Amino acid sequence: MNVIRNLFALIAGSVLLVLGFMFSLVLFAAIAVLGLAVWSYLAWKTRKLRRAMREQAARDRAASGQVIDGEAVVIEDYRAIDDKLPPGDDRPR
Repeated sequence: MNVIRNLFALIAGSVLLVLGFMFSLVLFAAIAVLGLAVWSYLAWKTRKLRRAMREQAARDRAASGQVIDGEAVVIEDYRAIDDKLPPGDDRPR
């Protein structure tokens, strides 16, 4: 009797595992299709706005020229004049 119960539990567990896997595949596919539909709808509805924004940016670039933003650091060198150099020092004075 124990063997039949274990065999039934194994079969029932396998069937539930396969059904759960199939359900998750269908669910993920439905979520992907829904997400694609929402993205497509938003892209379609905002196409005029995106086109207007691209044209405005092109007009701004053409009107103001090219701007290069940068940063510069100025380092000033000072040469020390010292008459008391150690003997044998060949540095120019």
